[in-house]
Amino acid sequence: MTAITQKKHNGGVKEWLRKNAIGYAFLLPFLILFAIFVIVPVAVAMYYSLTNYNMIQTPGFVGLDNYAQLILDDDVFLISLQNTLVLAVVTGPLGYFASFIMAWIITLVKKGRGFFSLAFYAPSLTSGVAMSTIWLILFSGDRYGYINNLLLRFGVIMEPILWTKDANYVLPVIMIISVWMSMGNGFLSFLAGFQNIDPSMYEAGRVDGIKNKWQELRFITIPLMKPQMLFGAINSIVGAFAVFDVATAVAGMPSPNYSAHTIVAHLYDYAFTRFNMGYASAVAMVLFLITFVLGRVCMRVFRDDT
Repeated sequence: MTAITQKKHNGGVKEWLRKNAIGYAFLLPFLILFAIFVIVPVAVAMYYSLTNYNMIQTPGFVGLDNYAQLILDDDVFLISLQNTLVLAVVTGPLGYFASFIMAWIITLVKKGRGFFSLAFYAPSLTSGVAMSTIWLILFSGDRYGYINNLLLRFGVIMEPILWTKDANYVLPVIMIISVWMSMGNGFLSFLAGFQNIDPSMYEAGRVDGIKNKWQELRFITIPLMKPQMLFGAINSIVGAFAVFDVATAVAGMPSPNYSAHTIVAHLYDYAFTRFNMGYASAVAMVLFLITFVLGRVCMRVFRDDT
């Protein structure tokens, strides 16, 4: 490298630092915390997933044996994967669209907006165990449970249904509770997005031929709310794949015939009941990979190309 080239290079570096140093200095605390609490744990879990580690002895490298056992020999994991996918496919979209529609309706309401906003956001403020306890009053398996009592009174059933003990009903009950609890954060982000849209955009739309609220929603609101919709989609995916406390509070652990056994429950079982951290880390990496791929899909769907 000649002296002139070196001088230009040094000048370019100094110019880059002069323009960007302050911005990166403000970004540095976030980068440090992100590395400590996200990158490092993922890297550690990836390493332990390739080992046989029981928290007492030194981890022994086993390669891909944990993953091979997980996919080929662990029938309970396959059941938990199926249950989690069913929960995600049903509760994720239902909670997402319900949050969006409710936020849109409340935005149109002139009076009582604060009350209705609190009513829809309140379930996310409580823990899954507390919320499940409230719902268990409805789904109690005796004749004093509200739903059983109502069905018996109208002659729909002849004897009480064991909602939380019968493998045929456990997963639908958990879906109902999960949908109700998942509406909070997404609802709040959607509500903020609706209220931040400039009213002049709707006035311009009416001038251009938009005639009703549905056309406003389709042609103005949704295109302007892609960031909030992306945030809500990521929250829905993470919440749907992270169902654990609701399932265990409703159906116990293990649930009847593993009918409500989720991936997180399987991870918890191996990590904190059997203390097989290597195998639990393999489960965690599979869960991480699924949510990461779905997150990338959402980013592609809701990306702003404007």
